[in-house]
Amino acid sequence: MEKKNIMQGIAENIGKVMVGQSGAAKLMVVCLAAGGHVLIEDVPGIGKTTMANALAKSIGVSFNRIQFTPDILPSDITGFSMYNPKTGEFEYKQGSIMSNIILADEINRTSPKTQASMLEVMEERHVTVDGVTYSVPEPFMVIATQNPVEYMGTYPLPEAQLDRFLMRITMGYPSSEDEVDILYRFKNENPLNNLEPVADGEQVKELQRQVRDVHVDRSVGEYIVEIVQSTRRVEHVALGCSPRASLYLMRAAQALALYNGRDYVIPDDVKSLVIPVLAHRMVLKQEAKIRKLTAESILSDLLKDVRVPV
Repeated sequence: MEKKNIMQGIAENIGKVMVGQSGAAKLMVVCLAAGGHVLIEDVPGIGKTTMANALAKSIGVSFNRIQFTPDILPSDITGFSMYNPKTGEFEYKQGSIMSNIILADEINRTSPKTQASMLEVMEERHVTVDGVTYSVPEPFMVIATQNPVEYMGTYPLPEAQLDRFLMRITMGYPSSEDEVDILYRFKNENPLNNLEPVADGEQVKELQRQVRDVHVDRSVGEYIVEIVQSTRRVEHVALGCSPRASLYLMRAAQALALYNGRDYVIPDDVKSLVIPVLAHRMVLKQEAKIRKLTAESILSDLLKDVRVPV
């Protein structure tokens, strides 16, 4: 498969399993190419776990699922040192984070201490155990899921951790026609069982290098910064987006441009990614919630006021 078509090929391969989720699959692949992590926030039973599995199988890399519960420990994730009486030395025992694709299932069900253990590896791509650093395999991507309507026994992700996710994606319920298609696609067996990879880890790493070479005109860069800085000036926003958000928005736009077969970013790339990249980074004031304003609606209004470069 040609390099320029790898991203579309992966998204189409995911579509062999996921029905009516082409938009979410496209964003997942863009996030992978940009070298970021993704948070899937939606109700149970719509295929969040299946989507993560399909992505991992499509690129033929290692995959680990971590089912987050209140009693899971940081060492379960990062690994730990164990004394070996034969050698008289401590040996590192790998944690479940040592894989290419990590599904952090229901990440908001575990304690803040365990959530915090993910911060270093998501940003630095390594873990530190007893003062020794261990790198995770490349490519590396965390796909976290959480249920937005269930609050009992959950621990909301802190802003510092939310900021580590390149995107937050919502999948939504399928249409009636798509739901009927789901019934028959899964009628005899799970199509995941027969899903073949269309790329490998080395191709993904090369793809991530290509993304960084996609041209971003200075006027587009200024457009990105103006959008992000506008979030800090909105009356109903207590905490706007950080410079990291500007960098992530640019990187995602570069990946989307490559997905669409271009080696340069256009303003439409940026506009289409503003909500999935920025919405989860904004903290709204209480009066915004009273007025039933959402980060998504605020961003939609902001986009109307920011001048688009020609």
